[in-house]
Amino acid sequence: MEMLVWAGAVVSLAGVIGLVWCIIYVLRLRRAALDETTMRNRMQKAVLVNFAALAISTLGLMMVVAGIFLS
Repeated sequence: MEMLVWAGAVVSLAGVIGLVWCIIYVLRLRRAALDETTMRNRMQKAVLVNFAALAISTLGLMMVVAGIFLS
């Protein structure tokens, strides 16, 4: 079960990296003077990646908790 904990930590870290990418991406978008349509389309991409990163991070945390409970 120790491997499940470490695998969950790695998966969770991948989700956190995705969240950091979203933050940096949106900050760069805000600095760029884009028209509303382009900004909206690019923000939709950021929202999708953000939800995916949150889901991956949650899955990793669930793996860690399951590994702790099963050990």
